Amino acid sequence: MARINQLNYVSVAGLVLVVGGIIGIALGGFLWLKADAGLDSLDAVYAAQNRTMSYNDEGQFTDRGTVEAGGSILSLIEDDWQFPLNRSNLDPNDTLVNTPDELMVQFAIIGYHTLNGTYTVVLDEDVEYQGEFFAAGSYEVPVDGKYFSDLDRSHPLEGPVRTQAWSPLALSLQAQLLNGMNADNIAGMAHFMSWSIFMGLGFMFAVAGVFVTIGGVQLARNAKEEVEEEAGERVAVGGTASHGV
Repeated sequence: MARINQLNYVSVAGLVLVVGGIIGIALGGFLWLKADAGLDSLDAVYAAQNRTMSYNDEGQFTDRGTVEAGGSILSLIEDDWQFPLNRSNLDPNDTLVNTPDELMVQFAIIGYHTLNGTYTVVLDEDVEYQGEFFAAGSYEVPVDGKYFSDLDRSHPLEGPVRTQAWSPLALSLQAQLLNGMNADNIAGMAHFMSWSIFMGLGFMFAVAGVFVTIGGVQLARNAKEEVEEEAGERVAVGGTASHGV
């Protein structure tokens, strides 16, 4: 009897696996619907913005009409920023910016031209800064690849360039692009996880639970039959012994 009870516990464990699997599938389905709705919304935003990539007749990415500038921007992404750019998403047959990689390219376009820009600074009077003399007049000052925090805000030339180059417009556009890229990545990852992990593992648990439950029931049934057979044999042996006496 103890063995039968143990086998019944196996069946109960199988039912727990089935219920857990069903819950996993349900949660995965809910996550899939939410992620799919998010991706649809992002597609609608991309279509409304109608921002496109530029390519030449050979399908090479260009910036301001040149392949060289386009290559420099892609190099900034892959070499300087070490971003794993998937170039297959840069499709000359689909120029609409609607993938995280294309959003990253738009982010880099702003960064590249900001880092390599030259700005005019006019000093109304002579200025001395840290032992260096700057006469009044107009200066063409290159950003020289410096980021916002690299430019000295107190410097008579770098200070104004810091404000002109890394303007609120440039920074806000980059922030918007990063938010869009992160939103796309998060929605895509949630979409993938919904069926690959939640629904996939839920299905595996449910199937495993069904087999465990059926196996436990069958084993318990076999054990019960064995017990009944042994009891019958003992009764028969007992009856034969009494008859002999």
